[in-house]
Formats: sequence, structure tokens, C-alpha cells
Amino acid sequence: MNEPAPTQCGVVAVIGAPNAGKSTLVNQLVGQKVAITSAKAQTTRARMLGIALFGPVQMILVDTPGIFAPRRRLDRAMVSAAWEGAESADALLLIVDPIKQRRHELEPLIEALAKRPERKILVLNKVDRAKKEPLLALAQELSGKVDFVEIYFISALTGDGVPELKEALAKMMPDGVWMYPEDQVSDASERLLATEITREQLYQQLHEELPYDSAVRPESYTQRKDGSVEIHQQIVVGRESQRPIVLGKGGSRIKAIGEAARKELSEILGQKVHLFLHVKVDENWAESREVFEEIGLDWVR
Repeated sequence: MNEPAPTQCGVVAVIGAPNAGKSTLVNQLVGQKVAITSAKAQTTRARMLGIALFGPVQMILVDTPGIFAPRRRLDRAMVSAAWEGAESADALLLIVDPIKQRRHELEPLIEALAKRPERKILVLNKVDRAKKEPLLALAQELSGKVDFVEIYFISALTGDGVPELKEALAKMMPDGVWMYPEDQVSDASERLLATEITREQLYQQLHEELPYDSAVRPESYTQRKDGSVEIHQQIVVGRESQRPIVLGKGGSRIKAIGEAARKELSEILGQKVHLFLHVKVDENWAESREVFEEIGLDWVR
């Protein structure tokens, strides 16, 4: 009888200010899309797990919401989810956008990290666009405030430097059995993934037209006998004036959002998708416990 090969498994928490590139990096480390990305800040709302493999090593990547000064209940829930994702991690990866930096959010984060016991890695993103001298100066400044075990310069968008980072993370993972099957890339249910893909299209197609206070709620997710899946979702906006923005002239915008989301979901799920969207106005959706649970957040006071 051959002894099974030893395996390693651990948790890597990916944290940073909003829009630093956390979700893009998680997708690169996993090797496929598991988290939605957008140029809009605070795109990630709930803790999403991506699962990356490196030889005998399984890494559970916790893609946390961006950490910022919370004002609303939704903001507080997102920040709470981010710090919960960092607890008991085998490595804590701070990703920084060296171009925008978002100092008002980065500085409190640095102060909090300096007191944490986890092994911390500094990742400076967007090296494809940042200038070398300011990049090195920023790395030196931040490493003087927090005891980072390693510093990496990467581009989450192009993948430059990511293989080296992935190998280094794998070496930090403790011995242990894998927590997920080899072919699983995320802990998100197909139902939640479907709402996230639609929400990503909302952001991509409406840009600055639609404020941050919108959500996509799952209504039904049904497997048809012909092997396809029928999905019904509700796009919730906070004001009546936002409904026509989402619908577009003659329903053209919501149709385009639905077509793009349906196409991507078909590729991810590997089956034909029938996607039905409709818009609802609810001024108080961000105070709804039910909505919080649907989008994977804890209800906080």
C-alpha cells in the first residue's frame, strides 16, 4: 500500500482599501473567475472564498470587501466581513494601489495591521502603470510601519509577478488535508454567483449613472428537464428616478445587461441559461435583514 502524498492547506486573507485589485488578484491566483471586478469602489460586498491549487497545496483565498470608514449599516456589515475574513489566516495579504493609494483608508488599515499576529505580506499592485521610484519609496515607507515578511510587486490585471506570489504563499501553508474537492474553485453557490455576475454587468454598463445603492436579489433558480437552467432575479434600486436608468430606452439597457450576464453564466456553469430580470424600487433595501442574508452578509447594528 502506497502512503498518500502529504498535502498542505491553509487560509490566505486578501485585504486592502476599496478598489485596490483584491478580486482581480484572487481570480488570477485561482486561475479563473470566482469574484466580480469593477472600476467602481466597494464592488465586493460579502466574503467570497476562492480556492487555488499549487501542487499538493490548497489555498483558501478569502476575498474580503474593501476596508473603509463605514457610515451605513451596509458599510458596517462589509467592514465586519473583511476583518472576520482576516482572523486566523495563515497569511494576511495587504494589496495596495500605489497610484491612487486612498491614504484616508490605507493609513487606518496599516495601523490595525501593525497590531495583528498573522504573517503579513505586502503586495503593491499595478506595476504595469506605476513609476518605479515612487513604488519603491512606498514599499519602504509601509514596511517601516508594519512587519511584512515579504513584499511583492505585481499587476493583478496582466498577471505579472502573480506566479511568484502564488508559490510564496503555497510555502507558507501548514500541513493538512484539503478542505475542498480538487475541482472546486469557490464556496459561492451557483445561485449567489449568478446574482454577482448580474451585479457586475450593472456596474460595467451603467458606470457612474447608477449609484452604489443597488442590489441584485435572487428570486428563483430552477434546473429544467432539458438540461438548461432558468434564473429569475430582481434588480433593486433606491429611488424611482433610477428605474429608467436601469431599464434604458424601450428596455434596451436591462436587455443588454441580461444578455451579457446570461452569456457569461452559460460559460461558467457549462449549460444554457435563461435569465429573467426585473427592476424594483425600494428606498430601504439597505436596512433589510433578508437582503443582507441573500448577499452573504451578517446583519450588524
